[in-house]
Amino acid sequence: MVITPDIPTLNYTIKNGIKYFELVAEPVNQEILPGVFIKGWGYNGSIPGPTIQVYPGDYISIRVINHLSEATSIHWHGLNVPNVMDGVPDVEPSPKIEPGHYFDYHFKITNPPGTHMYHSHVNVAKQDMLGLLGGFVILDPHEKNVNKDYLLLMQEWSLKGLKKGEKVKPDQYDLNPFSMDFNMFTINGKSFPSTTPMPIEYGDIVRLRLGAIQIDHHPMHIHGHQFLVEKADGNPIVINNRILKNTILVAAGETWDVIFTANNPGTWPFHCHISHHISNNLTDGAGGMFTTLVYKM
Repeated sequence: MVITPDIPTLNYTIKNGIKYFELVAEPVNQEILPGVFIKGWGYNGSIPGPTIQVYPGDYISIRVINHLSEATSIHWHGLNVPNVMDGVPDVEPSPKIEPGHYFDYHFKITNPPGTHMYHSHVNVAKQDMLGLLGGFVILDPHEKNVNKDYLLLMQEWSLKGLKKGEKVKPDQYDLNPFSMDFNMFTINGKSFPSTTPMPIEYGDIVRLRLGAIQIDHHPMHIHGHQFLVEKADGNPIVINNRILKNTILVAAGETWDVIFTANNPGTWPFHCHISHHISNNLTDGAGGMFTTLVYKM
Protein backbone atom coordinates (compact mmCIF):
# COMPACT_ATOMS: atom_id res chain seq x y z
CA MET A 1 0.00 0.00 0.00
CA VAL A 2 0.96 3.62 -0.52
CA ILE A 3 1.79 5.82 2.48
CA THR A 4 0.88 9.51 2.30
CA PRO A 5 2.86 11.09 5.17
CA ASP A 6 0.61 13.24 7.39
CA ILE A 7 -2.51 12.34 5.37
CA PRO A 8 -4.90 9.41 6.04
CA THR A 9 -6.01 6.82 3.51
CA LEU A 10 -9.75 6.86 2.82
CA ASN A 11 -11.57 3.81 4.14
CA TYR A 12 -14.27 2.04 2.16
CA THR A 13 -16.91 -0.65 2.48
CA ILE A 14 -17.71 -3.34 -0.06
CA LYS A 15 -21.26 -4.31 -1.03
CA ASN A 16 -22.21 -6.43 -4.04
CA GLY A 17 -18.67 -6.10 -5.39
CA ILE A 18 -18.66 -2.28 -5.29
CA LYS A 19 -16.25 -0.27 -3.15
CA TYR A 20 -18.04 2.61 -1.40
CA PHE A 21 -16.12 5.69 -0.29
CA GLU A 22 -17.32 8.94 1.31
CA LEU A 23 -15.80 12.42 1.08
CA VAL A 24 -17.14 15.41 3.00
CA ALA A 25 -16.21 18.82 1.56
CA GLU A 26 -16.03 21.16 4.55
CA PRO A 27 -14.15 24.04 6.19
CA VAL A 28 -10.89 22.79 7.70
CA ASN A 29 -8.42 24.35 10.12
CA GLN A 30 -5.21 22.74 8.89
CA GLU A 31 -2.19 22.86 11.22
CA ILE A 32 0.84 23.44 8.99
CA LEU A 33 3.29 24.19 11.83
CA PRO A 34 2.87 23.79 15.60
CA GLY A 35 0.02 26.12 16.54
CA VAL A 36 -0.09 27.64 13.04
CA PHE A 37 -3.45 26.94 11.40
CA ILE A 38 -4.74 27.92 7.96
CA LYS A 39 -8.50 28.33 7.62
CA GLY A 40 -9.15 26.51 4.37
CA TRP A 41 -11.51 24.05 2.74
CA GLY A 42 -10.75 20.35 2.58
CA TYR A 43 -12.19 16.86 2.77
CA ASN A 44 -12.90 14.80 5.90
CA GLY A 45 -11.11 17.29 8.12
CA SER A 46 -7.88 17.23 6.12
CA ILE A 47 -5.97 19.34 3.58
CA PRO A 48 -5.13 17.63 1.28
CA GLY A 49 -8.06 15.25 1.55
CA PRO A 50 -7.53 11.57 2.33
CA THR A 51 -5.81 9.44 -0.30
CA ILE A 52 -8.03 7.10 -2.29
CA GLN A 53 -6.44 3.76 -3.18
CA VAL A 54 -8.00 1.33 -5.66
CA TYR A 55 -7.06 -1.41 -8.14
CA PRO A 56 -7.58 -1.71 -11.90
CA GLY A 57 -10.99 -3.15 -12.62
CA ASP A 58 -12.55 -1.98 -9.34
CA TYR A 59 -16.09 -0.68 -9.43
CA ILE A 60 -16.23 2.26 -7.04
CA SER A 61 -18.82 4.69 -5.71
CA ILE A 62 -17.70 7.89 -4.00
CA ARG A 63 -20.35 9.89 -2.17
CA VAL A 64 -19.35 13.54 -1.99
CA ILE A 65 -21.27 15.47 0.69
CA ASN A 66 -21.15 19.27 0.55
CA HIS A 67 -20.84 21.04 3.91
CA LEU A 68 -19.50 24.22 2.30
CA SER A 69 -21.29 27.54 1.85
CA GLU A 70 -21.40 27.21 -1.95
CA ALA A 71 -21.78 24.57 -4.64
CA THR A 72 -18.86 22.30 -5.43
CA SER A 73 -17.90 19.17 -7.39
CA ILE A 74 -14.98 16.76 -7.73
CA HIS A 75 -13.01 16.15 -10.90
CA TRP A 76 -11.11 12.87 -11.02
CA HIS A 77 -7.93 14.26 -12.48
CA GLY A 78 -6.40 11.94 -15.09
CA LEU A 79 -8.99 9.17 -14.74
CA ASN A 80 -10.94 7.80 -17.68
CA VAL A 81 -14.52 8.17 -16.43
CA PRO A 82 -17.93 8.68 -18.10
CA ASN A 83 -18.71 12.30 -18.98
CA VAL A 84 -21.42 12.63 -16.31
CA MET A 85 -18.89 11.55 -13.63
CA ASP A 86 -16.09 13.92 -14.65
CA GLY A 87 -17.15 16.70 -12.27
CA VAL A 88 -17.03 19.82 -14.48
CA PRO A 89 -20.62 21.12 -14.35
CA ASP A 90 -19.93 24.34 -16.27
CA VAL A 91 -19.58 22.34 -19.52
CA GLU A 92 -20.59 18.74 -18.75
CA PRO A 93 -23.75 16.91 -17.66
CA SER A 94 -22.01 16.30 -14.33
CA PRO A 95 -23.99 18.20 -11.66
CA LYS A 96 -23.04 20.84 -9.16
CA ILE A 97 -23.37 19.64 -5.57
CA GLU A 98 -25.29 22.33 -3.73
CA PRO A 99 -24.70 23.07 -0.01
CA GLY A 100 -26.32 20.42 2.15
CA HIS A 101 -26.58 17.95 -0.73
CA TYR A 102 -24.50 15.04 -2.03
CA PHE A 103 -23.73 13.27 -5.27
CA ASP A 104 -22.55 9.71 -5.85
CA TYR A 105 -19.76 9.45 -8.39
CA HIS A 106 -19.54 5.88 -9.64
CA PHE A 107 -17.30 4.37 -12.30
CA LYS A 108 -15.01 1.47 -13.12
CA ILE A 109 -11.24 1.89 -12.85
CA THR A 110 -9.95 1.43 -16.40
CA ASN A 111 -6.58 3.25 -16.10
CA PRO A 112 -3.41 1.22 -15.49
CA PRO A 113 -1.67 1.38 -12.09
CA GLY A 114 -0.37 4.88 -11.41
CA THR A 115 -0.80 8.16 -9.54
CA HIS A 116 -3.66 10.62 -10.05
CA MET A 117 -5.42 13.34 -8.08
CA TYR A 118 -8.87 14.74 -7.35
CA HIS A 119 -9.98 18.35 -6.88
CA SER A 120 -12.90 20.74 -7.12
CA HIS A 121 -13.95 21.96 -10.56
CA VAL A 122 -16.43 24.64 -9.41
CA ASN A 123 -15.16 28.16 -8.72
CA VAL A 124 -11.71 26.66 -9.17
CA ALA A 125 -9.72 29.85 -8.54
CA LYS A 126 -11.14 29.93 -5.03
CA GLN A 127 -11.88 26.33 -4.09
CA ASP A 128 -8.65 24.68 -5.25
CA MET A 129 -6.59 27.42 -3.64
CA LEU A 130 -8.42 26.91 -0.34
CA GLY A 131 -7.39 23.25 -0.35
CA LEU A 132 -10.02 21.12 -2.11
CA LEU A 133 -7.66 18.49 -3.50
CA GLY A 134 -6.30 15.03 -2.76
CA GLY A 135 -4.45 12.00 -4.10
CA PHE A 136 -5.90 9.07 -6.05
CA VAL A 137 -3.66 6.02 -6.48
CA ILE A 138 -4.31 2.98 -8.65
CA LEU A 139 -2.30 0.14 -7.15
CA ASP A 140 -0.65 -2.72 -9.03
CA PRO A 141 -1.99 -6.01 -7.61
CA HIS A 142 1.02 -7.91 -8.99
CA GLU A 143 3.81 -5.64 -7.76
CA LYS A 144 6.35 -7.29 -5.46
CA ASN A 145 9.66 -5.45 -5.78
CA VAL A 146 8.85 -2.03 -4.27
CA ASN A 147 9.58 -1.88 -0.52
CA LYS A 148 8.53 1.70 0.27
CA ASP A 149 5.91 3.69 -1.63
CA TYR A 150 5.23 7.33 -0.68
CA LEU A 151 2.82 9.94 -2.08
CA LEU A 152 3.78 13.62 -1.78
CA LEU A 153 1.44 16.43 -2.85
CA MET A 154 2.72 20.01 -2.98
CA GLN A 155 0.70 23.13 -2.05
CA GLU A 156 1.24 26.89 -1.87
CA TRP A 157 -0.68 29.36 0.29
CA SER A 158 -1.17 33.07 0.79
CA LEU A 159 -1.70 33.67 4.52
CA LYS A 160 -3.26 37.01 5.33
CA GLY A 161 -1.67 39.32 7.88
CA LEU A 162 1.95 38.24 7.41
CA LYS A 163 4.65 40.71 6.46
CA LYS A 164 7.45 39.26 4.33
CA GLY A 165 10.28 37.99 6.48
CA GLU A 166 8.16 38.00 9.63
CA LYS A 167 8.34 34.89 11.81
CA VAL A 168 5.14 32.89 11.56
CA LYS A 169 3.60 32.88 15.03
CA PRO A 170 1.02 30.41 16.35
CA ASP A 171 -2.39 31.66 15.28
CA GLN A 172 -5.27 30.92 12.92
CA TYR A 173 -4.72 32.55 9.54
CA ASP A 174 -7.25 33.36 6.85
CA LEU A 175 -6.21 32.56 3.28
CA ASN A 176 -6.37 34.77 0.21
CA PRO A 177 -7.14 32.22 -2.52
CA PHE A 178 -6.91 34.86 -5.27
CA SER A 179 -3.38 36.02 -4.48
CA MET A 180 -0.35 34.75 -6.40
CA ASP A 181 2.00 36.16 -3.76
CA PHE A 182 2.55 33.02 -1.68
CA ASN A 183 4.26 33.05 1.72
CA MET A 184 3.85 29.45 2.93
CA PHE A 185 4.44 26.15 1.18
CA THR A 186 3.52 22.62 2.25
CA ILE A 187 3.97 18.97 1.40
CA ASN A 188 0.86 16.98 2.33
CA GLY A 189 -0.43 19.95 4.31
CA LYS A 190 2.69 20.43 6.47
CA SER A 191 5.59 22.89 6.35
CA PHE A 192 9.08 21.80 7.42
CA PRO A 193 10.08 21.05 10.14
CA SER A 194 6.58 19.60 10.69
CA THR A 195 6.71 17.35 7.62
CA THR A 196 6.94 13.71 8.69
CA PRO A 197 10.20 12.01 7.56
CA MET A 198 10.00 9.00 5.26
CA PRO A 199 11.76 5.96 6.79
CA ILE A 200 13.69 3.67 4.44
CA GLU A 201 16.19 0.84 4.85
CA TYR A 202 19.39 0.04 3.02
CA GLY A 203 18.59 -1.98 -0.11
CA ASP A 204 14.97 -0.83 -0.34
CA ILE A 205 13.43 -0.08 -3.69
CA VAL A 206 11.67 3.22 -3.00
CA ARG A 207 8.97 4.90 -5.06
CA LEU A 208 8.05 8.56 -4.66
CA ARG A 209 4.73 9.67 -6.20
CA LEU A 210 4.69 13.43 -6.76
CA GLY A 211 1.75 15.67 -7.61
CA ALA A 212 0.67 19.32 -7.73
CA ILE A 213 -2.79 20.71 -8.44
CA GLN A 214 -2.62 24.43 -7.62
CA ILE A 215 -0.71 27.26 -9.40
CA ASP A 216 3.05 26.92 -8.97
CA HIS A 217 5.48 24.45 -10.47
CA HIS A 218 7.93 22.63 -8.21
CA PRO A 219 11.32 21.19 -9.23
CA MET A 220 11.59 18.40 -6.66
CA HIS A 221 15.16 17.40 -5.82
CA ILE A 222 16.60 14.39 -3.99
CA HIS A 223 19.99 14.42 -2.26
CA GLY A 224 22.45 11.52 -2.26
CA HIS A 225 20.62 9.39 -4.86
CA GLN A 226 19.50 9.27 -8.47
CA PHE A 227 16.02 8.16 -9.48
CA LEU A 228 14.47 6.69 -12.59
CA VAL A 229 11.40 8.45 -13.94
CA GLU A 230 8.91 5.59 -14.03
CA LYS A 231 5.48 7.08 -14.82
CA ALA A 232 4.04 10.36 -16.10
CA ASP A 233 0.48 11.38 -15.18
CA GLY A 234 -0.17 7.80 -14.10
CA ASN A 235 1.00 6.35 -17.42
CA PRO A 236 3.96 3.95 -17.56
CA ILE A 237 7.09 5.06 -19.39
CA VAL A 238 8.65 2.36 -21.56
CA ILE A 239 11.68 0.97 -19.71
CA ASN A 240 14.15 1.97 -22.43
CA ASN A 241 12.84 5.54 -22.31
CA ARG A 242 13.17 6.07 -18.56
CA ILE A 243 15.78 8.67 -17.67
CA LEU A 244 17.99 8.94 -14.61
CA LYS A 245 17.61 12.24 -12.74
CA ASN A 246 17.83 13.82 -9.31
CA THR A 247 15.43 16.72 -9.96
CA ILE A 248 12.04 16.59 -11.67
CA LEU A 249 9.74 19.49 -12.45
CA VAL A 250 6.21 18.88 -11.19
CA ALA A 251 3.97 21.37 -12.98
CA ALA A 252 0.43 22.22 -11.94
CA GLY A 253 -1.80 19.29 -12.83
CA GLU A 254 1.06 16.81 -13.23
CA THR A 255 1.99 13.63 -11.41
CA TRP A 256 5.30 11.81 -11.70
CA ASP A 257 6.32 8.46 -10.24
CA VAL A 258 10.06 8.07 -9.64
CA ILE A 259 11.92 5.09 -8.23
CA PHE A 260 15.37 4.54 -6.72
CA THR A 261 17.47 2.08 -4.75
CA ALA A 262 18.32 3.06 -1.17
CA ASN A 263 22.09 2.59 -1.25
CA ASN A 264 23.53 5.61 0.57
CA PRO A 265 22.74 5.64 4.33
CA GLY A 266 22.00 8.87 6.11
CA THR A 267 19.33 11.52 6.50
CA TRP A 268 18.70 12.99 3.07
CA PRO A 269 16.71 16.08 2.07
CA PHE A 270 13.96 15.95 -0.52
CA HIS A 271 12.63 19.39 -1.42
CA CYS A 272 11.48 21.89 -3.99
CA HIS A 273 14.41 23.72 -5.55
CA ILE A 274 12.75 27.11 -5.82
CA SER A 275 14.48 28.94 -3.01
CA HIS A 276 11.46 30.79 -1.62
CA HIS A 277 9.49 27.54 -1.48
CA ILE A 278 11.79 26.03 1.16
CA SER A 279 11.36 28.83 3.67
CA ASN A 280 8.57 29.76 6.04
CA ASN A 281 7.61 33.28 4.98
CA LEU A 282 11.20 33.97 3.85
CA THR A 283 12.63 33.57 7.36
CA ASP A 284 15.97 31.94 8.16
CA GLY A 285 16.33 28.17 8.23
CA ALA A 286 14.84 25.33 6.21
CA GLY A 287 11.07 25.40 5.93
CA GLY A 288 8.16 25.01 3.59
CA MET A 289 8.26 22.36 0.88
CA PHE A 290 11.05 20.30 2.46
CA THR A 291 11.10 16.81 3.94
CA THR A 292 13.60 14.02 4.57
CA LEU A 293 14.33 10.39 3.75
CA VAL A 294 15.77 8.75 6.85
CA TYR A 295 17.58 5.41 6.84
CA LYS A 296 16.58 3.19 9.72
CA MET A 297 19.63 1.75 11.46
